[in-house]
Order: sequence, then structure tokens, then C-alpha cells
Amino acid sequence: MNKIVPLISSGVAGPLGVLHLPRLWLKVSLASVGKLADGYPAIGKGFDKMVIDALGLTEDAVTGYIDEHHPTYPQFEEWILEQKGSKTDAATIEKLNRAIRGYNHGDATRQSILVEAGIDEDKPPFLDAINLNNLDDWATFHDAELD
Repeated sequence: MNKIVPLISSGVAGPLGVLHLPRLWLKVSLASVGKLADGYPAIGKGFDKMVIDALGLTEDAVTGYIDEHHPTYPQFEEWILEQKGSKTDAATIEKLNRAIRGYNHGDATRQSILVEAGIDEDKPPFLDAINLNNLDDWATFHDAELD
């Protein structure tokens, strides 16, 4: 069975407008069928936790729903809207998106990603976690599927 690197960027939003939510759905969906690439948590402590907490959800509820129903992405967003206590108002989403866009990895993580991607760590093209995570995904995909 092939395992899949989740190549949806944290900088992508679906119709609800929440950055990272499509990536979260993809990772949990892949994990639920045993296809998430090694080294990727279904739900991690960074952007995944930020999104779940900001939307007023729980990790157990998200994984439980996806494990049981294997929803399409629009079905997942619809489920979120139906959850009692979910927070999907414009102000909450904008605050979350600002936090995601503004998040930077620490120096050690940034340097590790840049080295793995073959980029001079003394001259990084950017510092933000979204773009660094993209580089990390692309390098992981390349090593797993093309190298």
C-alpha cells in the first residue's frame, strides 16, 4: 500500500475560508485508511491544534467523524457548521488565519527544513511556517516517490 504525503498547503482554505482546514481533513482522512506518509501525524500540535481549538472542536470529534464517515471536504465543512459550539464566524476565522499566516518556526526547525530542501540556510527565501512546511512536503514527496 502506498502512503501519501499530504501536499495540500496550510495556506489553502476551502469555502469556509479557514486556512489549513483542507490539509487537516486530508491528513486525518489518509490516516483513517492507513495511507498517511510516515512522519506525519494525523493531528499535530501546531496548525492542526490551532485550527481545531479555534473552531471549538475536539481532536476526538474530528477523528471520530472522519474515521466513521470518510467525508468529502465539503461534507467535513458542513459537519463543522453543524457542531454545537463550533466557532465559524468571520472574526474567529480571520483571527485564526492571521495567526497561521504569522507563525514562524523556530531556528532549529527552519534550518532542518532548509537543509533537507537543499537551500542555503544562511539565505532563506522566507521564514514563515506555511512556506517552510511546503518545502518540507515537497522534499519528502521527492525522496519517497521520485528519488
